[in-house]
Amino acid sequence: MPRFGPIERICMMLESCATESSLFPPTLLYNEGWLLRLVLDWFSTHSVTEHPLNFPENARWFSEALLPSAFLERHKGDQLAESWTHADGVVGHFLVGNGSKAGLSLLPRATHFVVLEAKMFSCLSTGVKNAKYYDQAARNVACIAEVFHRADLSPQTATQVGFYVLAPHSQIERGVFSEAMNHGSIQRKIERRVREYAGAKDQWYSEWFQPTYQKMEVGTVSWEELIAAIGKQESASADSIERFYRRCIEFNQ
Repeated sequence: MPRFGPIERICMMLESCATESSLFPPTLLYNEGWLLRLVLDWFSTHSVTEHPLNFPENARWFSEALLPSAFLERHKGDQLAESWTHADGVVGHFLVGNGSKAGLSLLPRATHFVVLEAKMFSCLSTGVKNAKYYDQAARNVACIAEVFHRADLSPQTATQVGFYVLAPHSQIERGVFSEAMNHGSIQRKIERRVREYAGAKDQWYSEWFQPTYQKMEVGTVSWEELIAAIGKQESASADSIERFYRRCIEFNQ
């Protein structure tokens, strides 16, 4: 009987996860996280100009990066604080691991930074422990501003700054993300968050959040649209990713 190392065994278990001999739920593989990684892997090696996921020169991607917040704990028991935010995917000019294994920081001459949230049939999260109204969209947008703040890098010098939710076309058409992704709604929630600090975050808001938000693109992109963009260049890649996507839909309905 042939001997297999751990990586080979993991691959074999993953290949069987949607069969009758599966050893774990298929959703551990067929989910939005792995779908996003497949999509980013493709876009990282192909040029698709004027597309939200296009990679400029020297850009990279990373999954599950930690984004710093402007509202981290100031002291033990801080009743306003929140933690770092997990980003499903990021694209741009950055380092990961500076101070923590997944902590993200921009490179000194970064010109591109895009944060991606991947969804199948779930909504954006509604808030954090100390601010129930402060949903996932507002939190990610504010974290993007804080990333520029910590790098002491003006967002106005960037060529692209963005936050996008990737989701099934049906979910987008149903308006599942409309309220949370509304430009005015995001700004109002961040303004409310800042007001709770009674002036302590006003300078951050005016010097970092507002310039970043003015530069930023915020929107939704369907998985179907992404697969179609891939198909214009490589039908085989599009077909294989679409098959994976169909499995994600099947197991996550």
